[in-house]
Amino acid sequence: MDNNFSSDNLSFDIGDFKRKLLIRLYKGMLKPRLIEEKMLVLLRQGKISKWFSGIGQEAIAVGVTMALKNDEYILPMHRNLGVFTTRGIPLYRLFSQWQGKASGFTNGRDRSFHFGTQQYNIVGMISHLGPQLGVADGIALASKLKQTDQVTAVFTGEGGTSEGDFHEALNVASVWQLPVIFCVENNGYGLSTPTNEQYRCNNIADRGAGYGMESHIVDGNNIIEVYKTVKKVADSIRKDPHPVLLEFKTFRMRGHEEASGTKYVPAELLEAWAKKDPVENYLSFLRSEHIIDDAFDAKLKEDINAEINEHLEVVFNEEAIISDETNELNDVFEPFVYQEVKNESSLKEIRLVDAVSEALKQSMERYDDLVIMGQDIAAYGGVFKITEGFVAQFGKERVRNTPICESAIIETAMGLSIAGIKSVVELQFADFISSGFNPVVNYLAKSHYRWEQNADVVLRMPCGGDVGAGPFHSQTNEAWFTKTPGLKVVYPAFPYDAKGLLATAINDPNPVLFFEHKALYRSIRQEVPTDYYTLPFGKASVLKEGNDITVISYGAAVHWALETLEKYPDMSVDMIDLRTLQPLDTETIFNSVKRTGKAIILQEDTLFGGVASDISALITEHCFEYLDAPVKRVASLETPVPFAKPLESQFLPKDRFETALKALLAY
Repeated sequence: MDNNFSSDNLSFDIGDFKRKLLIRLYKGMLKPRLIEEKMLVLLRQGKISKWFSGIGQEAIAVGVTMALKNDEYILPMHRNLGVFTTRGIPLYRLFSQWQGKASGFTNGRDRSFHFGTQQYNIVGMISHLGPQLGVADGIALASKLKQTDQVTAVFTGEGGTSEGDFHEALNVASVWQLPVIFCVENNGYGLSTPTNEQYRCNNIADRGAGYGMESHIVDGNNIIEVYKTVKKVADSIRKDPHPVLLEFKTFRMRGHEEASGTKYVPAELLEAWAKKDPVENYLSFLRSEHIIDDAFDAKLKEDINAEINEHLEVVFNEEAIISDETNELNDVFEPFVYQEVKNESSLKEIRLVDAVSEALKQSMERYDDLVIMGQDIAAYGGVFKITEGFVAQFGKERVRNTPICESAIIETAMGLSIAGIKSVVELQFADFISSGFNPVVNYLAKSHYRWEQNADVVLRMPCGGDVGAGPFHSQTNEAWFTKTPGLKVVYPAFPYDAKGLLATAINDPNPVLFFEHKALYRSIRQEVPTDYYTLPFGKASVLKEGNDITVISYGAAVHWALETLEKYPDMSVDMIDLRTLQPLDTETIFNSVKRTGKAIILQEDTLFGGVASDISALITEHCFEYLDAPVKRVASLETPVPFAKPLESQFLPKDRFETALKALLAY
C-alpha cells in the first residue's frame, strides 16, 4: 500500500502502521459515530433529554485515547464519546447514565458525561469546564511523585481556554514540569460565539510559548495525525516529565447541544468542513488501499448497530431509579470511621499556631506521601511561619510553594485525591478562598455524591478580624461553606482542640475547611500533649456549666464570651464551644437549652445568613416548648471589615454581646 493517501480534504501518512492498527482506528471512530446517530433519533423520540454532539470530532477522542495506555488517566469533555467507547465501557452503562438509571455511573444524580470511573481511569467534567484542567495537574503530580512514568491527558474546547482555570493550570504544570497533555479541541464556536470573539492570537497553540511549554497544532479530523502526534508526545513525556499543549483544529458540525441548532453558522462553512469528515475520509482511504472493502464495512456497521440495540434494550427494560432518602444523605460523604488516638504523652504549654504546626508535622510523619501546598510555605515557612523547617525534614516535593492561583491549586489537590494522595492546602488568608470558590463548592463538595470519588483534601483557612487588617484579610467566611452539602467545617478556639481536630481532618477522606483565627495564633496558650492525638468531629466542648442561660459560640468569639463572663462570676451559664460547624453537635445544644430555657449565640461573622441564624432556627424548631425567652443572636455589623481600630472595634460584637447577655437574663 502507499504510505501517503491524498484527497481534496485529508492526507494520511501511515508510515509503517500495520493493517490491524489501521482497522482499529477506523472501528474506534465508527462506534461513537453510530452511537451518536442513534442518540439523535432517540432524542427526537423523547427517549433521552439532552445531547451534546461530537460528530465530526471523533478522530481526536479516539486518537488520543488509543495513543495512551489504559492505566493513564484521561479527563474528557461532553463531546468525547470516543474516549469512553475506546476504553471499552459497556454501552448499557453509558446508556443508563444518559437516562438516569442505576446501571449508570452516578445513580441518577448527574447526566451526560458528568461522571468519572476509576475502573477505566476516566475523570469526567463538570459544567464549569475549567476545573478539570487543574485536576489533571494533580493526577500528573501524583504520577511524578510516585515515579510511575504515566501521562495524563485533559480536554477542553477553545471556549474553555478563556477561563482563568486554563491559564492557572498551564502555568502550574509548566512551573512544576508535570506530565500533562492539554488537548484543546478548537471546533470553531463556543456555543454561538466564534473564535474571533474568543481570542486575538492566531492559534491557541501559540500560547504555549508564554508558559515555556512545548505546543503543536494538529489536524483534529485526521486520525493518523492525531494518533501519531499524541503517541510521540506521550512517549517523550514518559521519559522526561513535562507538559505539552496540543491544539486540534476541527469543527462542530451540530449545535452546542441539539436544541441550539446551527443557524448562526454560515452554510458554506458547514459545507467545507463536511468534506473533511474524519470518518468518511478515513474510510475512503482504507478502501483505496484495499485494507477493507464494502462488505467488511457493512458487516462492521451491522455488528456495532446490533451491539447498540442490544444494550439499549437492556436499559429500556431497566427499572427507574427508586428514591431513598437515607441513601441520598449517606452518599454525600465518604464513610469515615473516627479512630481515637489518645493523648497519653507529656504536656507542654504551646500557642495555637504551634499546635497547628505540630499537627501538620506529625501528620506528615504519619502519612509519608501527604503533600502540603500553598503560597510561600516552603523555605519561607508561610506568612504565619507554621511550616517553618518543614522543607528540611520533608523536602520540596511534599512541601510545595505554589504560584498565586487558588483555583488551580485546589483543583490540583482534588487530582491528588483521585490518584490516592492526601493533601493540605494553605490559603494564605481565608479571604482568598473566593479566588478558588468554584472548585471547592462544585468539585470537592459534589464529587462523592456524584460518582463516589472522595476529595481527600484539607483547606487551611487563616481567618478573622481584631487585628487591624482591613476588608480583605479579616473575614470569617465559614457560612459560605456550611451551606454547601459535602463539605466539613472545623473552627477551633484553643490549641488543644486545634491540634487534635487538624489531625482528624487529615485522617478524614472528605473535604475539610479548617478555620484558624489569626488573632488567636500567638495570644492563646494551653497545655497540649506533645505526641500525636485526635479529637472527634461533631462534638462540642462545654467550657462552663450552669442553669440560667446557654451561651453558644466558636472561634475567637469563644474568648470574647469568656472574658465577658469573668465579669459576672455569679452568673450561672452553660458555655458551649462548638469546635466543628459541619457536622454540628445539636445534641449538646438542645440538651443545654432544654435545661436553661434561654440561649444566646455569639459569632464574629456578620449576622444575616450566618451560622447563628441556623442554630437559632434549630433551637426554635426543637426546643420551643422549653424556651423562656426568644433566642438571641449577636454578631458583627452588616458592613465589610473596616481597618481603623475604632471602626473595627465598633464592627465586632464584643461590647454588644455583654448588653444582649444581660438583657436576655433579665427577660
